[in-house]
Amino acid sequence: MRLNALRSLLFVPATSEHLLARAAQRGADALVVDLEDAVPLARKREARGLAALAVAALSDHAPVLLRVNAEPALLAQDLAAAPLEQLAAVMLPKVESPQQVQDLAAALARSGRAVPIVALVETARGVVQAAAIAQAHPSLVALGFGAEDYAAEMGVAPQPLSLRWPAQQVATCARASQLACWGLPGSVAEIADMAAFAGLVAEARAIGFTGTVCIHPRQVGVANTGFGPTAQELAWARKVLAADADATARGQGAVMLEGRMVDRPIVERARRWLAQPG
Repeated sequence: MRLNALRSLLFVPATSEHLLARAAQRGADALVVDLEDAVPLARKREARGLAALAVAALSDHAPVLLRVNAEPALLAQDLAAAPLEQLAAVMLPKVESPQQVQDLAAALARSGRAVPIVALVETARGVVQAAAIAQAHPSLVALGFGAEDYAAEMGVAPQPLSLRWPAQQVATCARASQLACWGLPGSVAEIADMAAFAGLVAEARAIGFTGTVCIHPRQVGVANTGFGPTAQELAWARKVLAADADATARGQGAVMLEGRMVDRPIVERARRWLAQPG
């Protein structure tokens, strides 16, 4: 699956062998083996070895990304131990400037591996710099919004009222640079109330996000459903394309369909919906 089509990316700690063993069975569009927040400093070295084994085992089943550490010394060790040839992308956290992306791209180039990069925007400075970050390097394929870290830095609760604007800023900057954008305008830590999580997914899709990370298998199905078009949207999209084909055959640039004007932007949206995975 193309990275820009991913709806759900399931985080799995590199040190959790039992979770890694079952990760491919969870239905996520992609898996993220985590060397950062989920791994204490004392276990980083151990985690790198386990991550290499996990990526080798999982990459035949789903795209596998590796979330590395942002701190330069740890990052260098992460990259040295990583099976780069088997990764779908390297996920860089705490990105606040284009230079961080460019430095990672240079390190990957020195390794001889052209690995795509995902930049996680998780701070106020990162949000302010999101447009520049999105244009940092051709290897960049997606931006992610880290709601929990952003809310912690701002001293606010991770709820839509506080996070809607920064989330939309990141999504808009990503889409302006034709990147995928993953995240929620709220807390990904919601793992008990799936109705509430579904609401966050719906709002994320409404402001332009294409998918989200998940921290629990229960969230995967909700994300896959929520970031895809509904049955009603698919039915409408088929009608739109049929009406557009008819209008084109008659030399018209726009057409009325069920009381709504259908022109080029609506046709393009219909095509995107029909092209999304079901």
